[in-house]
Amino acid sequence: MIQQIISILRQWHSDIRHTGYIYMMLVALVVGLLGGLCSVGFRELIHFGQLGVWWQSNNLVEHIRQLPWWWKIGVPTFGGLCVGLITYYFAREAKGHGVPEVIEAVALRGGRIRPRVVIAKMVASGICIATGGSVGREGPIVQIGSSLGSTIGQWLKIDERRLRTLVGCGAAAGIAATFNAPVAGALFAAEIILSDFGVSQFSPIVISSVSATVVSQYFIGNFPAFEVSAHSLVSPFELFAYVALGIVAGFMAITFIKTLYGFEDIFDNLSLYPPLKTVIGGAVIGLIALLFPQALGVGYETINEALSGNMLLWLLAVLIVVKIFAVSITLGSGGSGGIFAPSLFIGAMAGGVIGVLVNNFWPDAVASPGAYSLVGMAAVVAATTKAPLTAILIVFELTNDYKIILPLMISCIIATLITTQFQKGSIYTIKLLRRGIDIHKGQSLDVLKDQKVSDIMRTEFSTVPVNAPLMSIVSRFVDQPGNSIFVIDHRKKLRGLITLDTIRPVISDTQTLESLAIAKDIMIEHGFPIFKPDESLANVMKRLSCHIYEAPVVHNGEIVGSIWPDDLITQYNTELFKRDMVSGMVSSINTTTQQTSIPGVSNLQLAEIAIPYRFVGHTIADLNIRKRLDVTILIIKRKVHGEDKLVDTIPTADTEFKTGDVVLVMGPKPGLAKFERG
Repeated sequence: MIQQIISILRQWHSDIRHTGYIYMMLVALVVGLLGGLCSVGFRELIHFGQLGVWWQSNNLVEHIRQLPWWWKIGVPTFGGLCVGLITYYFAREAKGHGVPEVIEAVALRGGRIRPRVVIAKMVASGICIATGGSVGREGPIVQIGSSLGSTIGQWLKIDERRLRTLVGCGAAAGIAATFNAPVAGALFAAEIILSDFGVSQFSPIVISSVSATVVSQYFIGNFPAFEVSAHSLVSPFELFAYVALGIVAGFMAITFIKTLYGFEDIFDNLSLYPPLKTVIGGAVIGLIALLFPQALGVGYETINEALSGNMLLWLLAVLIVVKIFAVSITLGSGGSGGIFAPSLFIGAMAGGVIGVLVNNFWPDAVASPGAYSLVGMAAVVAATTKAPLTAILIVFELTNDYKIILPLMISCIIATLITTQFQKGSIYTIKLLRRGIDIHKGQSLDVLKDQKVSDIMRTEFSTVPVNAPLMSIVSRFVDQPGNSIFVIDHRKKLRGLITLDTIRPVISDTQTLESLAIAKDIMIEHGFPIFKPDESLANVMKRLSCHIYEAPVVHNGEIVGSIWPDDLITQYNTELFKRDMVSGMVSSINTTTQQTSIPGVSNLQLAEIAIPYRFVGHTIADLNIRKRLDVTILIIKRKVHGEDKLVDTIPTADTEFKTGDVVLVMGPKPGLAKFERG
């Protein structure tokens, strides 16, 4: 009976996965529901952990203040030991704030995250926060949700492109369930994790975000994460105060980022047993708790107090410094937790400082300090993450009040502009940049990396000798379609370039210059790009981006062709279309040799087939595959440098098959069978 049920479910799954977007929506729904449950479970884990070590979970700041000194120091120290052991021996990805590891997995590993990260991150971060580690729960929930989405996708054998989307679905579910903010959760995943707002990626993310919010509301209730009063813009002149807040928030964010990674370097340079480092970090946090228990844990209680506008100016200012130091110590020493809540905390305190100051000077013309704390939260988050849309939407959903949107927008954008000007990368991507990983550099050019200049260069081009008179040069421009003429010497070596822009000022006085000006006088000798036939088109795209005329292709100093910008753009668009089209096809094929029909096309099928041993070492042209077997190879998937990362390669006639290659082949069923047999 059980076997029959399993067989029916497998058949149903096999049938429904060919429905494309409907299948992705269903999987995204499952990821969202499970992500919401994980979020609720993680919060409960922290709650019970706090009860276990502090004997109280609510009003924790005031309760910790009454505890003996040895308790305040001992609990974070013990927590540091536990976290260090878990991250060192079980899953090192669980160390730190987690989001950079998710971004790296999406950008470089096709969305693959080890399943054990779900458990390791939940336990390690839960212990760290519960025992007083000065970190947030949002980063861990994002990593937990993303790991969950990746695990489900890998279990279902979903292709890399959609696996990345499921990672984003998990991240969106975590943020949405935490803040009861489905729109902000979806934007967080699209803006920070995937950097992609395409409909095919964004739609499943929205489904996950909404379903996770429903789960969170069912178990926790439909309550905002913070206690926020209604605020509004009292006077148009108050915008100047919010401009100042944006500037302050921007520099606070830069200080936070530099301090965080500065302490990481300090602890990394210590030649100590890694769990011992987290013990030291926990002990320092305990010492901080002796004077400022507000710095412990997530800090939502203190944020709510700042939002109420009841905190003193000196305490607001001091807590900015203390929180930055405490978070940097916790994460630098190897603790596990997020930086989202600390960013909110720092922003709330910084906004409170500005709010108190402007209220002291213009009490009747500005909003309460709580309004500035609220906007400051969003501004610092926007500046640290360089994701202003997400920051604006989170606070907007917390308040559900459109009157605060103008201050939010101006402060968040100004803060983001400041960090963009003075800091490369966000607080998440800087961690990757420090490892030598630039996830954005050349992403769009990747489709051209296997294409060569010789693939698109034109062999028909115009040349003139260095001593060519002006009128003969002008006549060449009239006779040939291009906008460039290449100047060569008597050995046919390239000497320079003449464009319409360089000759236009000269031809206005042709009668005077006809017998005087020659090609050598008006040619451009330096500053224009020169390419080689075997050079990658990805490099050409980078160097030709600011050049609007044809560029020469040179071999051993002699010009052999020319590159036209229009041809390069056409090739780029073609390869991008082929990559997207084939990726979509691949997603409908489950396993090796499984075939699927192409809708609307009779007698043609697609199949993913491992390369037969006899084909290894031969090119597509050598084997004459198209003519001999009546099949077309659409894409090759192969491992790179022995790693598990698969890279899709669009094949050409000169592509040589390698051991372990898997190809997506299109053709009639008999042809596919012949290809598989080799």
